[in-house]
Amino acid sequence: MEPGLYVGRLRHRRFRPRPHSFTYNLFMVLVDVDHVDDQMRRSRLTSVNRFNWATFDDRDHLGDPSRPLRERVTADAARQGLQMPDGPLYLLTHLRYLGYNFNPISFYYCCSRDGDVQLVMAEVHSTFGEMCTYWLTATDDEQAPRTFRRRLAKTMHVSPFMPMSLDYEFIVTTPGQRLAAHMNTVDRAEGAAAPNFDATLTLERREWTAPAIRAQLFRVPVMTAKVVAAIHWEALRLRLKGLRVHPHPRDAAGRRDSQGEARV
Repeated sequence: MEPGLYVGRLRHRRFRPRPHSFTYNLFMVLVDVDHVDDQMRRSRLTSVNRFNWATFDDRDHLGDPSRPLRERVTADAARQGLQMPDGPLYLLTHLRYLGYNFNPISFYYCCSRDGDVQLVMAEVHSTFGEMCTYWLTATDDEQAPRTFRRRLAKTMHVSPFMPMSLDYEFIVTTPGQRLAAHMNTVDRAEGAAAPNFDATLTLERREWTAPAIRAQLFRVPVMTAKVVAAIHWEALRLRLKGLRVHPHPRDAAGRRDSQGEARV
């Protein structure tokens, strides 16, 4: 595994209550967390914690940005009762482009000293400014080597068109020449065996070189702005299809409290 550009596409499919699907082209960046400064110095268009066309900014990831990112990831693993391996730590993410960033999901690949991935952590951000993490362990399936799979309860309100009564099923491969990340959502309230929504990320590796970085930036100058624009465009399409809007739990709780006070 080495730092690089990963180029490919993201597909979303919604099966219930109204069919809806889309596919977008995108690229992401795989960084070595402990050597990100060296990586960003390979191009004059990239930097760390300062404005540039593409910037790795510590503020865009979990925890206190004044602490090294490895420490923050290790602390989050410990809160989940997990032991961080002592090898390289890689992060697949979006950089900050022209000062703007939004990362719907990033993946941390936690390796042993010999480079084998031992744990994968998904860092999820919402358009409501919230963040949560999901930790994945390796599958024992011999037909899917180096694949991480786990089903976990949804803990954060992400899409207003999905309830909180969901489980996420993650299936993630480790980065090589190709990588894939797939997520099903299953509604616990209905006891559905089949997913009502899935998302699939499929990417291919490009070398981390100045010409390759320049080519991607010229092709998509502000990748994260494209991501946010796509989120709002697809939300409008879902609203026009008549999908129910689920309020944020904190908003729903506030309304319940105010109604209770009014009755008293």
